[in-house]
Amino acid sequence: MRFAYLKDPLFLLCLAAYAANRWIAKPYFPNRFSFDYLNDIICVPFWVPIMLLLMRKVRLRSVDGPPEIWEILVPLIVWSWIFELFLPRTQFFKRFETADYADIFCYSLGAFVAGIFWKIWYARKPSNQRASDST
Repeated sequence: MRFAYLKDPLFLLCLAAYAANRWIAKPYFPNRFSFDYLNDIICVPFWVPIMLLLMRKVRLRSVDGPPEIWEILVPLIVWSWIFELFLPRTQFFKRFETADYADIFCYSLGAFVAGIFWKIWYARKPSNQRASDST
C-alpha cells in the first residue's frame, strides 16, 4: 500500500494533537505532560512523513511504501543527539535548551508506536484489491 505522507492518519492525528495541546491543553488545562512530553512523543510520527515527502520530491527516496526501520531510526538518533546532547551544551542554545533524557525516551516511544502503526496500517490490502482476490 502506498504511503500517504501528509495524508497519513498517524501524521494527521499528531497534527491534531499538537494543535489541541498548543491552543487548548496548555492554556486551559496546564499540566506537566502537555508542557514537557507530548510534543516529544509525537515528534517522530509528525516529522518523518514530512521528511520522507521532501526526500521523495528531491528523488532521494524512490519508493512510496511506509517508512523503513532505518527511516525511523536515523531521525530518532540524530534528533536525540542534536536536541538532548549537542544544543544544550552550546553557548548560545544552553539558555533555550535543557538536556532531558526523558525526552529521548519520549522520542523513542513515539518512534516505536509509529513504526508498529505504519507496519500494520500499510500492510492492509486496498479494498479494490481484496475484491479482485476473491474472484
